[in-house]
Amino acid sequence: MVYAFPMLTREHYEERELEFLAPYAAKSGESEGRLHPEEEHPYRTRFQRDRDRVVHSRAFRRLEYKTQVFVNHEGDYYRTRLTHSLEVAQIARTMARSMGLNEDLAETVALSHDLGHTPFGHSGEHVMSRLMKEHGGFEHNRQSFRVVTFLEFRYADFPGLNLTVDVLEGITKHKSEYDLPDGSLFERKGYPSLEAQICNFADEIAYNNHDIDDGLESGMLELGALKTIRLWEVNFQKIKKKYPMVSLNLQISQTVRSLINVLVTDLVEQTLRNIQKAGIKSSADVRSKGKNCVDFSPEMKGQNQELKRFLLENLYRHYRVVRMAEKAERIITELFRAYLKNPRIIPPTFMRRYEAGGMKEPTERVICDYISGMTDRFALDEYKKLFDPHERV
Repeated sequence: MVYAFPMLTREHYEERELEFLAPYAAKSGESEGRLHPEEEHPYRTRFQRDRDRVVHSRAFRRLEYKTQVFVNHEGDYYRTRLTHSLEVAQIARTMARSMGLNEDLAETVALSHDLGHTPFGHSGEHVMSRLMKEHGGFEHNRQSFRVVTFLEFRYADFPGLNLTVDVLEGITKHKSEYDLPDGSLFERKGYPSLEAQICNFADEIAYNNHDIDDGLESGMLELGALKTIRLWEVNFQKIKKKYPMVSLNLQISQTVRSLINVLVTDLVEQTLRNIQKAGIKSSADVRSKGKNCVDFSPEMKGQNQELKRFLLENLYRHYRVVRMAEKAERIITELFRAYLKNPRIIPPTFMRRYEAGGMKEPTERVICDYISGMTDRFALDEYKKLFDPHERV
Protein backbone atom coordinates (compact mmCIF):
# COMPACT_ATOMS: atom_id res chain seq x y z
CA MET A 1 0.00 0.00 0.00
CA VAL A 2 1.34 3.46 -0.96
CA TYR A 3 1.08 6.23 1.58
CA ALA A 4 1.15 9.86 0.49
CA PHE A 5 3.69 11.88 2.42
CA PRO A 6 2.27 15.25 3.49
CA MET A 7 3.72 18.34 1.85
CA LEU A 8 6.16 20.14 4.14
CA THR A 9 5.37 23.83 4.49
CA ARG A 10 7.59 26.76 5.33
CA GLU A 11 6.23 26.65 8.87
CA HIS A 12 7.37 23.03 9.19
CA TYR A 13 10.92 24.00 8.18
CA GLU A 14 10.92 26.94 10.58
CA GLU A 15 9.83 24.64 13.41
CA ARG A 16 12.61 22.20 12.51
CA GLU A 17 15.16 25.00 12.66
CA LEU A 18 14.02 25.93 16.16
CA GLU A 19 14.18 22.27 17.23
CA PHE A 20 17.40 21.06 15.60
CA LEU A 21 19.70 24.06 15.08
CA ALA A 22 22.01 25.42 17.76
CA PRO A 23 20.47 28.18 19.91
CA TYR A 24 22.95 30.70 18.47
CA ALA A 25 22.21 29.78 14.84
CA ALA A 26 20.31 32.17 12.58
CA LYS A 27 16.67 31.10 12.17
CA SER A 28 14.86 31.95 8.95
CA GLY A 29 11.61 32.53 10.82
CA GLU A 30 13.34 35.11 13.03
CA SER A 31 14.87 37.08 10.15
CA GLU A 32 14.25 40.82 10.13
CA GLY A 33 12.96 40.35 6.61
CA ARG A 34 13.62 42.25 3.39
CA LEU A 35 13.99 45.87 2.35
CA HIS A 36 10.78 45.56 0.32
CA PRO A 37 8.00 43.57 2.06
CA GLU A 38 6.86 40.41 0.29
CA GLU A 39 4.35 37.67 0.92
CA GLU A 40 6.08 34.59 2.31
CA HIS A 41 6.43 31.48 0.16
CA PRO A 42 4.24 28.53 1.19
CA TYR A 43 6.99 25.87 1.28
CA ARG A 44 10.35 27.65 1.09
CA THR A 45 12.00 29.47 3.96
CA ARG A 46 13.32 32.99 3.53
CA PHE A 47 16.91 31.78 3.18
CA GLN A 48 15.98 29.04 0.70
CA ARG A 49 14.27 31.68 -1.40
CA ASP A 50 17.33 33.92 -1.19
CA ARG A 51 19.59 31.10 -2.39
CA ASP A 52 17.32 30.37 -5.34
CA ARG A 53 17.25 34.02 -6.37
CA VAL A 54 21.03 34.20 -6.34
CA VAL A 55 21.40 31.03 -8.42
CA HIS A 56 18.92 32.31 -11.02
CA SER A 57 20.52 35.76 -11.28
CA ARG A 58 22.41 36.98 -14.33
CA ALA A 59 25.37 37.99 -12.17
CA PHE A 60 25.74 34.43 -10.88
CA ARG A 61 25.70 32.95 -14.39
CA ARG A 62 28.40 35.38 -15.50
CA LEU A 63 30.75 34.02 -12.84
CA GLU A 64 31.37 31.07 -15.18
CA TYR A 65 33.53 33.33 -17.36
CA LYS A 66 35.15 35.46 -14.67
CA THR A 67 38.72 34.86 -13.56
CA GLN A 68 40.10 33.57 -10.30
CA VAL A 69 43.84 33.72 -11.06
CA PHE A 70 44.01 32.42 -14.63
CA VAL A 71 42.23 34.29 -17.42
CA ASN A 72 39.29 32.25 -18.64
CA HIS A 73 40.51 31.49 -22.15
CA GLU A 74 43.82 30.00 -20.93
CA GLY A 75 42.31 26.59 -20.20
CA ASP A 76 39.15 24.73 -19.26
CA TYR A 77 40.77 23.09 -16.23
CA TYR A 78 41.34 26.17 -14.12
CA ARG A 79 38.86 27.42 -11.54
CA THR A 80 36.57 30.30 -12.39
CA ARG A 81 34.56 32.53 -10.07
CA LEU A 82 31.63 30.16 -10.54
CA THR A 83 33.45 26.95 -9.61
CA HIS A 84 35.13 28.81 -6.76
CA SER A 85 31.76 29.99 -5.42
CA LEU A 86 30.42 26.44 -5.57
CA GLU A 87 33.45 25.15 -3.66
CA VAL A 88 33.03 27.88 -1.03
CA ALA A 89 29.34 26.98 -0.68
CA GLN A 90 30.16 23.30 -0.20
CA ILE A 91 32.74 24.07 2.50
CA ALA A 92 30.41 26.57 4.20
CA ARG A 93 27.56 24.04 4.29
CA THR A 94 29.84 21.40 5.80
CA MET A 95 30.96 23.74 8.56
CA ALA A 96 27.45 25.05 9.21
CA ARG A 97 25.99 21.55 9.48
CA SER A 98 28.70 20.32 11.84
CA MET A 99 28.17 23.32 14.14
CA GLY A 100 24.38 23.24 14.07
CA LEU A 101 24.16 26.49 12.11
CA ASN A 102 21.79 27.43 9.31
CA GLU A 103 23.08 25.76 6.13
CA ASP A 104 20.76 27.68 3.82
CA LEU A 105 22.00 31.05 5.05
CA ALA A 106 25.65 30.00 4.91
CA GLU A 107 25.22 28.61 1.39
CA THR A 108 23.47 31.74 0.13
CA VAL A 109 26.17 34.07 1.43
CA ALA A 110 28.83 31.82 -0.09
CA LEU A 111 27.17 31.70 -3.51
CA SER A 112 26.70 35.48 -3.61
CA HIS A 113 29.99 36.69 -2.14
CA ASP A 114 31.72 37.28 -5.52
CA LEU A 115 28.82 38.64 -7.58
CA GLY A 116 30.40 42.10 -7.68
CA HIS A 117 33.85 41.03 -8.85
CA THR A 118 35.30 42.63 -11.96
CA PRO A 119 36.68 40.69 -14.92
CA PHE A 120 40.32 39.58 -14.61
CA GLY A 121 40.13 38.72 -10.91
CA HIS A 122 41.88 40.77 -8.25
CA SER A 123 43.90 42.55 -10.93
CA GLY A 124 40.68 43.96 -12.35
CA GLU A 125 39.53 45.02 -8.89
CA HIS A 126 42.76 46.96 -8.28
CA VAL A 127 42.39 48.76 -11.61
CA MET A 128 38.76 49.66 -10.96
CA SER A 129 39.63 50.85 -7.47
CA ARG A 130 42.22 53.21 -8.95
CA LEU A 131 39.86 54.50 -11.64
CA MET A 132 37.08 55.14 -9.13
CA LYS A 133 39.28 56.62 -6.38
CA GLU A 134 37.90 60.14 -6.87
CA HIS A 135 34.35 58.96 -7.63
CA GLY A 136 33.22 57.05 -4.56
CA GLY A 137 35.72 54.19 -4.80
CA PHE A 138 35.27 50.53 -5.67
CA GLU A 139 35.37 47.41 -3.50
CA HIS A 140 33.95 44.11 -4.70
CA ASN A 141 31.93 43.33 -1.56
CA ARG A 142 30.18 46.69 -1.82
CA GLN A 143 29.67 46.05 -5.52
CA SER A 144 28.11 42.66 -4.72
CA PHE A 145 25.73 44.51 -2.40
CA ARG A 146 24.95 46.92 -5.23
CA VAL A 147 24.32 44.03 -7.63
CA VAL A 148 21.75 42.33 -5.40
CA THR A 149 20.02 45.54 -4.28
CA PHE A 150 19.90 47.44 -7.58
CA LEU A 151 21.71 46.17 -10.68
CA GLU A 152 19.91 42.84 -11.04
CA PHE A 153 16.79 43.65 -13.04
CA ARG A 154 14.43 40.67 -12.84
CA TYR A 155 11.41 41.58 -10.72
CA ALA A 156 8.54 43.97 -11.34
CA ASP A 157 7.89 44.85 -7.71
CA PHE A 158 11.37 45.90 -6.57
CA PRO A 159 14.94 46.56 -7.73
CA GLY A 160 17.62 43.92 -7.27
CA LEU A 161 16.88 40.53 -5.72
CA ASN A 162 15.33 41.79 -2.48
CA LEU A 163 17.31 39.38 -0.33
CA THR A 164 16.92 39.21 3.43
CA VAL A 165 18.86 41.55 5.66
CA ASP A 166 20.75 38.51 7.00
CA VAL A 167 22.16 37.68 3.56
CA LEU A 168 22.92 41.30 2.72
CA GLU A 169 24.90 41.56 5.92
CA GLY A 170 26.84 38.42 5.06
CA ILE A 171 27.67 39.69 1.57
CA THR A 172 29.52 42.69 2.96
CA LYS A 173 31.82 40.28 4.88
CA HIS A 174 32.86 42.60 7.71
CA LYS A 175 33.82 41.11 11.08
CA SER A 176 33.76 44.12 13.36
CA GLU A 177 30.99 46.54 14.31
CA TYR A 178 29.84 48.25 11.16
CA ASP A 179 26.98 49.64 9.16
CA LEU A 180 26.12 48.16 5.80
CA PRO A 181 27.30 50.12 2.73
CA ASP A 182 24.21 52.26 2.21
CA GLY A 183 23.08 53.64 5.54
CA SER A 184 20.06 55.21 3.87
CA LEU A 185 18.60 51.73 3.40
CA PHE A 186 19.12 50.20 6.82
CA GLU A 187 21.62 49.86 9.61
CA ARG A 188 22.88 46.72 11.32
CA LYS A 189 25.02 47.23 14.39
CA GLY A 190 27.13 44.60 16.08
CA TYR A 191 28.75 41.48 14.68
CA PRO A 192 27.34 39.43 11.82
CA SER A 193 25.89 35.94 12.15
CA LEU A 194 28.18 32.95 12.60
CA GLU A 195 26.93 31.76 9.22
CA ALA A 196 28.27 34.93 7.61
CA GLN A 197 31.55 34.66 9.49
CA ILE A 198 32.25 31.07 8.44
CA CYS A 199 31.87 32.11 4.80
CA ASN A 200 34.91 34.35 5.13
CA PHE A 201 36.97 31.32 6.12
CA ALA A 202 35.33 28.97 3.63
CA ASP A 203 36.35 31.45 0.94
CA GLU A 204 39.95 31.49 2.15
CA ILE A 205 40.19 27.72 2.52
CA ALA A 206 38.79 27.21 -0.98
CA TYR A 207 41.00 29.65 -2.86
CA ASN A 208 44.22 28.77 -1.01
CA ASN A 209 43.86 25.12 -1.83
CA HIS A 210 42.54 25.35 -5.36
CA ASP A 211 45.23 27.91 -6.18
CA ILE A 212 47.82 25.31 -5.14
CA ASP A 213 46.09 22.80 -7.40
CA ASP A 214 45.85 25.20 -10.36
CA GLY A 215 49.33 26.57 -9.73
CA LEU A 216 50.90 23.11 -9.92
CA GLU A 217 48.82 22.21 -12.98
CA SER A 218 49.90 25.37 -14.78
CA GLY A 219 53.57 24.92 -13.92
CA MET A 220 53.72 28.24 -12.10
CA LEU A 221 54.29 26.42 -8.81
CA GLU A 222 56.97 23.79 -8.32
CA LEU A 223 56.17 20.84 -6.11
CA GLY A 224 59.66 20.91 -4.60
CA ALA A 225 59.18 24.47 -3.37
CA LEU A 226 56.15 23.41 -1.33
CA LYS A 227 58.37 21.21 0.85
CA THR A 228 59.18 24.28 2.95
CA ILE A 229 55.49 24.75 3.82
CA ARG A 230 54.69 22.65 6.86
CA LEU A 231 50.94 22.46 6.27
CA TRP A 232 51.51 21.07 2.79
CA GLU A 233 54.48 18.80 3.51
CA VAL A 234 52.96 17.02 6.52
CA ASN A 235 49.82 16.16 4.56
CA PHE A 236 51.71 15.31 1.36
CA GLN A 237 53.95 12.82 3.20
CA LYS A 238 50.91 11.19 4.82
CA ILE A 239 49.30 10.74 1.41
CA LYS A 240 52.51 9.35 -0.14
CA LYS A 241 52.76 6.84 2.69
CA LYS A 242 49.11 5.83 2.36
CA TYR A 243 49.09 5.69 -1.45
CA PRO A 244 52.67 4.94 -2.54
CA MET A 245 51.69 3.29 -5.83
CA VAL A 246 49.35 5.92 -7.29
CA SER A 247 50.43 8.65 -9.70
CA LEU A 248 51.94 11.93 -8.51
CA ASN A 249 48.95 13.84 -9.86
CA LEU A 250 46.61 11.71 -7.79
CA GLN A 251 48.80 12.17 -4.71
CA ILE A 252 48.59 15.94 -5.21
CA SER A 253 44.80 15.81 -5.54
CA GLN A 254 44.54 13.73 -2.39
CA THR A 255 46.82 16.15 -0.52
CA VAL A 256 44.65 19.12 -1.51
CA ARG A 257 41.61 17.19 -0.30
CA SER A 258 43.41 16.40 2.96
CA LEU A 259 44.40 20.04 3.45
CA ILE A 260 40.81 21.21 3.13
CA ASN A 261 39.68 18.59 5.63
CA VAL A 262 42.39 19.52 8.14
CA LEU A 263 41.61 23.25 7.91
CA VAL A 264 37.84 22.79 8.15
CA THR A 265 38.13 20.41 11.10
CA ASP A 266 40.44 22.77 12.99
CA LEU A 267 38.18 25.76 12.31
CA VAL A 268 35.05 23.97 13.50
CA GLU A 269 36.69 22.67 16.68
CA GLN A 270 38.30 26.01 17.57
CA THR A 271 35.11 27.96 16.82
CA LEU A 272 33.05 25.73 19.10
CA ARG A 273 35.62 26.32 21.85
CA ASN A 274 35.40 30.08 21.22
CA ILE A 275 31.60 29.99 21.39
CA GLN A 276 31.72 28.25 24.75
CA LYS A 277 34.42 30.55 26.10
CA ALA A 278 32.52 33.70 25.07
CA GLY A 279 29.31 32.41 26.63
CA ILE A 280 27.35 32.68 23.42
CA LYS A 281 23.92 31.09 23.84
CA SER A 282 21.75 32.95 21.34
CA SER A 283 21.88 34.86 18.07
CA ALA A 284 21.65 38.06 20.13
CA ASP A 285 24.83 36.99 21.93
CA VAL A 286 26.54 36.52 18.56
CA ARG A 287 25.69 40.11 17.64
CA SER A 288 27.09 41.50 20.89
CA LYS A 289 29.96 39.05 21.61
CA GLY A 290 30.80 37.48 18.25
CA LYS A 291 34.03 39.31 17.44
CA ASN A 292 36.59 36.85 15.99
CA CYS A 293 34.46 33.98 17.25
CA VAL A 294 35.02 31.98 14.07
CA ASP A 295 38.74 31.29 13.79
CA PHE A 296 41.52 28.73 13.45
CA SER A 297 43.51 27.50 16.43
CA PRO A 298 46.68 29.55 17.05
CA GLU A 299 48.91 26.81 15.61
CA MET A 300 46.80 26.31 12.49
CA LYS A 301 46.51 30.05 11.99
CA GLY A 302 50.29 30.31 11.85
CA GLN A 303 50.60 27.44 9.38
CA ASN A 304 47.85 28.88 7.20
CA GLN A 305 49.57 32.27 7.15
CA GLU A 306 52.77 30.56 6.03
CA LEU A 307 50.87 28.99 3.13
CA LYS A 308 49.30 32.31 2.16
CA ARG A 309 52.70 34.04 2.12
CA PHE A 310 54.05 31.27 -0.09
CA LEU A 311 51.23 31.69 -2.60
CA LEU A 312 51.68 35.46 -2.63
CA GLU A 313 55.38 35.24 -3.41
CA ASN A 314 55.36 32.24 -5.73
CA LEU A 315 52.02 32.35 -7.54
CA TYR A 316 50.33 35.75 -7.32
CA ARG A 317 53.63 37.51 -8.10
CA HIS A 318 54.67 35.02 -10.77
CA TYR A 319 55.72 36.80 -13.94
CA ARG A 320 52.87 35.25 -15.93
CA VAL A 321 50.31 36.50 -13.42
CA VAL A 322 51.97 39.93 -13.47
CA ARG A 323 51.72 39.92 -17.28
CA MET A 324 48.01 39.10 -17.03
CA ALA A 325 47.62 41.94 -14.54
CA GLU A 326 49.25 44.34 -16.99
CA LYS A 327 46.85 43.18 -19.68
CA ALA A 328 43.89 43.71 -17.34
CA GLU A 329 45.18 47.19 -16.47
CA ARG A 330 45.35 48.19 -20.11
CA ILE A 331 42.00 46.72 -21.17
CA ILE A 332 39.90 48.03 -18.26
CA THR A 333 41.57 51.46 -18.28
CA GLU A 334 41.04 51.95 -22.02
CA LEU A 335 37.43 50.77 -21.84
CA PHE A 336 36.74 53.14 -18.94
CA ARG A 337 38.24 56.10 -20.81
CA ALA A 338 36.33 55.31 -23.99
CA TYR A 339 32.98 55.12 -22.17
CA LEU A 340 33.75 58.28 -20.21
CA LYS A 341 34.59 60.16 -23.40
CA ASN A 342 31.33 59.08 -25.02
CA PRO A 343 28.78 57.35 -22.72
CA ARG A 344 26.45 56.85 -25.67
CA ILE A 345 28.49 53.83 -26.74
CA ILE A 346 27.23 51.96 -23.68
CA PRO A 347 24.29 49.80 -24.83
CA PRO A 348 20.86 51.39 -24.20
CA THR A 349 19.61 48.12 -22.72
CA PHE A 350 22.04 48.58 -19.83
CA MET A 351 21.12 52.22 -19.31
CA ARG A 352 17.40 51.43 -19.02
CA ARG A 353 17.76 49.95 -15.54
CA TYR A 354 18.74 53.39 -14.23
CA GLU A 355 15.79 54.98 -15.98
CA ALA A 356 13.40 52.30 -14.70
CA GLY A 357 14.68 52.73 -11.17
CA GLY A 358 14.54 56.52 -11.33
CA MET A 359 18.26 56.60 -10.51
CA LYS A 360 20.48 59.53 -11.47
CA GLU A 361 24.00 58.20 -11.08
CA PRO A 362 27.31 59.89 -11.96
CA THR A 363 28.66 58.74 -15.31
CA GLU A 364 31.71 57.19 -13.65
CA ARG A 365 29.52 54.99 -11.44
CA VAL A 366 27.46 53.81 -14.40
CA ILE A 367 30.64 52.91 -16.28
CA CYS A 368 31.97 51.11 -13.19
CA ASP A 369 28.76 49.09 -12.96
CA TYR A 370 28.95 48.18 -16.64
CA ILE A 371 32.60 47.11 -16.67
CA SER A 372 32.50 45.27 -13.34
CA GLY A 373 29.63 43.17 -14.63
CA MET A 374 31.63 42.01 -17.66
CA THR A 375 33.12 38.56 -18.01
CA ASP A 376 36.75 38.21 -19.08
CA ARG A 377 35.61 37.12 -22.52
CA PHE A 378 33.16 39.99 -22.95
CA ALA A 379 35.76 42.56 -21.87
CA LEU A 380 38.28 41.17 -24.38
CA ASP A 381 35.67 41.23 -27.16
CA GLU A 382 34.54 44.74 -26.25
CA TYR A 383 38.13 45.94 -26.33
CA LYS A 384 38.51 44.53 -29.85
CA LYS A 385 35.26 46.11 -31.02
CA LEU A 386 36.25 49.56 -29.78
CA PHE A 387 39.94 49.61 -30.71
CA ASP A 388 40.48 47.16 -33.57
CA PRO A 389 39.42 48.87 -36.83
CA HIS A 390 38.87 45.50 -38.53
CA GLU A 391 36.52 44.21 -35.81
CA ARG A 392 32.76 44.58 -36.28
CA VAL A 393 31.17 46.80 -33.63
